[in-house]
Amino acid sequence: MSKKRIGIVLPSVPGYSETFFRSKISGLQNSGFDVVLFVKNPKGAKDFICPVKVHPMLAKNVVVRLFQTFFLFAKLLLVAPKATINLIKLLRKNRFTTLNAIQSAVIGSAILPEKLDWLHFGFATPAIQREFLGRAIGAKVAVSFRGFDINQTPLLETDIYKYLWPNIDKVHSISNYLVKKGQSLGLSTSTEYKIITPALDANLFQANPDKIKPNSILLVSRLHWIKGIEYVLEAVKEVKSEISSIQVTIVGEGDERERLIFAAYQLGIIENVNFVGKKAHLEVVESMQSHEVFVQYSLQEGFCNAVLEAQAAGMLCIVSDAEGLQENVLNEKTGWVVPKRNHKALADKILVVLKMPHEQKQQTRIAARKRIEAEFTIEKQQQSFVEFFS
Repeated sequence: MSKKRIGIVLPSVPGYSETFFRSKISGLQNSGFDVVLFVKNPKGAKDFICPVKVHPMLAKNVVVRLFQTFFLFAKLLLVAPKATINLIKLLRKNRFTTLNAIQSAVIGSAILPEKLDWLHFGFATPAIQREFLGRAIGAKVAVSFRGFDINQTPLLETDIYKYLWPNIDKVHSISNYLVKKGQSLGLSTSTEYKIITPALDANLFQANPDKIKPNSILLVSRLHWIKGIEYVLEAVKEVKSEISSIQVTIVGEGDERERLIFAAYQLGIIENVNFVGKKAHLEVVESMQSHEVFVQYSLQEGFCNAVLEAQAAGMLCIVSDAEGLQENVLNEKTGWVVPKRNHKALADKILVVLKMPHEQKQQTRIAARKRIEAEFTIEKQQQSFVEFFS
């Protein structure tokens, strides 16, 4: 019996810190699957853990681009005639113009010659203009639902996935919330799905009580409006009126940096808040070991790896009630869930947690760590993906 062959489509080759994709691929390989990765960016392709195919890059010049398009299409007709013709027929049936159909074939030119059992899009957005590739090559199609491409991308174009939904055989999602969100956008409720959460090696996130600075808060986040950081700053102003020594470290970078620094200044807490920019993963772990409270006050969130890591590192986690965060943290058991867009409620909860007796803090830390070790292991994640594709 031949091995099942899985093609995974990602924007780029996963870096060493992107353990989710690397562990997924290595787990499939160790279980007897052949895996090939399709990417746009060739960086890191040479030494990756599985074969990598790079999508062709077309010139910006319209004339040159048109020439490249027809050259690559002619090549496809030679190397993958059946799959290419299948794709053109499917696209024409769905009212694509002939030129659009040819362009879509070229976009999928790295995939069309391949013989795959599964074509798996690691995010929903890379499936755009590739929705019919699985049908054309006779492969089943899987799509992973994560935060941005389900929560935010459809806000700009509501029917962006209209061709994708009917061509999905199975969905992988990091939270139940994202499946329901996908269904509200047009995914059939009969489409099979499996929840496989992010995972981590808990041994890399050992707590270090001797390092913890009292009255310290850590955020690890893109500096983006959807992360609700300005609400956190407003909450810190409230907390400061009772605990003047409160200190906040914000790890991450983004377009909102200047505005958030100015907000901290206007709120009179600029001396209490330290924007440290992007940090290496090991430095983030050290920050988690030295801070007492972790806050993730997002307006929307698919799940959030950083919250998992913070719980593993022994931090006291306070999160908003944004969708996947309610599945990540069990309220009053492994952390605390606070209504979003309510800085006063957040401030009250921060004060409660900071003033909490040591024994109660320890109970929460232990409960969170035990849940991480039981439910969010890399081994469990790898086995779940084997079952997903079996």
